[in-house]
Amino acid sequence: MSQAKDRTDWPGQRVAFGAFAEKLARRRAELGITDADIPRNSGARRTESKKALLKAIKESGGSW
Repeated sequence: MSQAKDRTDWPGQRVAFGAFAEKLARRRAELGITDADIPRNSGARRTESKKALLKAIKESGGSW
């Protein structure tokens, strides 16, 4: 049973992710917005545990 399709307790409008992604990509293209225009999270407020996790990922050869 698909939880997203069978839930009846949400009174709001449902939006299919694929349709949303297409609409967003189209709007960004129309406005000339690229990924370079969207700021990344600076990480200035990271917790020590998150810093340790990211360090461990980097040390194991991963990329976050």
